Amino acid sequence: MVFKLSVISDEVSQDLNDLIVFAREFPLDGLEIRTLFNRKPYELVELAGSIRTSLRRVGLEVSAVASPVFKSNIDDEAEYKQHLKIFERCVELAKTLDTNIIRVFTFWKKDGIERVVDRIVELYQPLIDIAKSEGVILGVENEPSTYASNGLRLSKFLGKIGSKTVKAIWDPGNDIWDPEGEISYPDGYNYVRNDVVHVHVKDGVRKGPSGSYEFTPVGEGEVNYREQLKALAFDKYRGYLSLETHWRPKVKLDESKVLMPGGTEYSRLGFEASRICMRNLVNMLRELEL
Repeated sequence: MVFKLSVISDEVSQDLNDLIVFAREFPLDGLEIRTLFNRKPYELVELAGSIRTSLRRVGLEVSAVASPVFKSNIDDEAEYKQHLKIFERCVELAKTLDTNIIRVFTFWKKDGIERVVDRIVELYQPLIDIAKSEGVILGVENEPSTYASNGLRLSKFLGKIGSKTVKAIWDPGNDIWDPEGEISYPDGYNYVRNDVVHVHVKDGVRKGPSGSYEFTPVGEGEVNYREQLKALAFDKYRGYLSLETHWRPKVKLDESKVLMPGGTEYSRLGFEASRICMRNLVNMLRELEL
């Protein structure tokens, strides 16, 4: 298979044993750590050694640390300092778990990124300094609720910051609920294709039965995953496709849980939902011979 596969931990379970069972079923190459044991990633540092031992025993890597860094208010100094400390702890976790990718964001969006991009670049400098010294990469995700809300905005931000330490985590599914209506492939992807270090996989529709966006099983929504996957292969992307399911059978997750996912309630029904989505993804890759 051209790509390596992983799943974000709490999309399956809060129990590491459940995750190992899930990983063996497909099989996966790694896991992406968000919440586990009902702890946020920066609360897992003391458990990192045992997590690493358990994963190594079954031949699993850690694909990334999905931190919540800078899902915060840009003008709150106390919150900013708190997130710097969170980032430092996530670096500790990443180093122990032998991954060099830490997912980060660009603050809750209040208006257009053009008005605050210089300020965001300034606020990123301490993270960049730490990342350079520790040999990790800041993977900025296109997230509609933040300033780098889609492929275009993320591309402009990366161009402005101009650092090899800051790259893109591309999430085609997030463009389904982009307020500007960007089409994930080919439009959004073409903006960031030269900077992608990690890929999240989810799917959905812009207007479901309720009239607003809704998540779906992978391959059953509006993301053109077949062409997206072929483009990644053409571009010689060899990193992870990391499933971020978000969809649950018969239950629509509250928006608050989508914005700040994690914990037992979020993981409920995740195992079966993620099994369906991962099966769809694997079948698609086989059909495409990727």
